[in-house]
Amino acid sequence: MLSYLVIGANDVALSAKFYAAVLLPLGYEQIEEGTYAAFALKDAEDRENGPGTIWIEPPFDGRPATFGNGMMPAFRTKTRAEVRTVYAAGMAHGGRDEGQPGLRPHYGEHFYAAYMRDPVGNKLALFCTAEREG
Repeated sequence: MLSYLVIGANDVALSAKFYAAVLLPLGYEQIEEGTYAAFALKDAEDRENGPGTIWIEPPFDGRPATFGNGMMPAFRTKTRAEVRTVYAAGMAHGGRDEGQPGLRPHYGEHFYAAYMRDPVGNKLALFCTAEREG
């Protein structure tokens, strides 16, 4: 089981705003803010070590954060509308488009997704597998 995810940031405040815009509507809450930021699922028993806790912080080695080519956290939503809403929020808070919301039938008949990059360049996916708009 995945416990937590660390995402490197050069400007923690900027990246925290982006991730707050994306994660808060998905049931996360911000639990840490300062030299690093952390987001945990509201119902998580272990708020710092997951499952699902996301840490935004400078890399431990002191070098600049860069995007991970091939690394892509994907966040499930309940509805297609939520994919669109969260995508728009991320874009309004420093995100860059990597694929606007829409069906991706090559991943499954009902796979509805959007893709964007955070302020550092890390790619994120938002997806829903609901059969219809609902």
